Amino acid sequence: MSNVELTIHPKEKDLGDNFVVRRSLPDRRKKMVGPFIFWDHMGPVILEGSKEMTVRAHPHIGLATITWLFKGKILHRDSLGNEQEIVPGEVNWMTAGSGISHSERSKAPLGEKRDLEGIQLWLALPVEHEDVEASFFHCKSEDVPLIQHKGAELRLIAGEFLGQKSPVPVYSPLFYLNGQVKEGQVFEHNLNKDEEAAIYVIEGEVEVEGESYDRFNLVISKKGSAMRFKALRDTKVMIFGGKVFPEKRYIWWNFVSHDQKKIENAKKRWLENDFGEVINETEFIPLPKD
Repeated sequence: MSNVELTIHPKEKDLGDNFVVRRSLPDRRKKMVGPFIFWDHMGPVILEGSKEMTVRAHPHIGLATITWLFKGKILHRDSLGNEQEIVPGEVNWMTAGSGISHSERSKAPLGEKRDLEGIQLWLALPVEHEDVEASFFHCKSEDVPLIQHKGAELRLIAGEFLGQKSPVPVYSPLFYLNGQVKEGQVFEHNLNKDEEAAIYVIEGEVEVEGESYDRFNLVISKKGSAMRFKALRDTKVMIFGGKVFPEKRYIWWNFVSHDQKKIENAKKRWLENDFGEVINETEFIPLPKD
């Protein structure tokens, strides 16, 4: 019996403001993997001159965000007064909870070029923490745990894995890792009965149950099964998963909740400018009309 539930190869999506992504989650066939409800691979893109990444101020509720860069720099600003530059190897974790607004910008120095590439994702919060007070946590690269496991060298971005724990504050059992697996090595991890997990190929190629998957492919393991793959080349991957929530989640624009009434209320709040001003920002994204 196969342990693979689904494979996803995302298409490019232009969000405007020179921001092109490959979105794997949510998918029409599967909305979440554990608590992970949104997965964007941004770039790779070269920023130069007037070409910038400009994600103007926008709101969130009911979720937490993580930014993990492979290349480049992004300036994060939010309505709590945080202004933080993120670089490869460091973690920005923003808990939206009851509500926060933020912006993200990146541009090359005058007369230079800058590569930009990374993963941005959302994690849905468990029901008991959906309305938690908004917060922001930044983790330096030297504080991200390093795990050596059967030919793999992995950085534990968030959660717990193989007895190690990331300092990033999480609200439900999960694991989120980035790393590389040497050619010919087999990686295997048995999931708990209430866990789901997936691997995402950044570079290289893996084999899962006789099928090969290369760059940008997401392979999702069935709940409670074993996650297993072989690196056909030296391969860079993201590995993530966690406990499955018992309740359905609704997602509309930048809002996530188990209760549609909360999403309707968030729409009203954004129209009424009730998410707070983002530090050093004058631009914002209007509420979509549909």
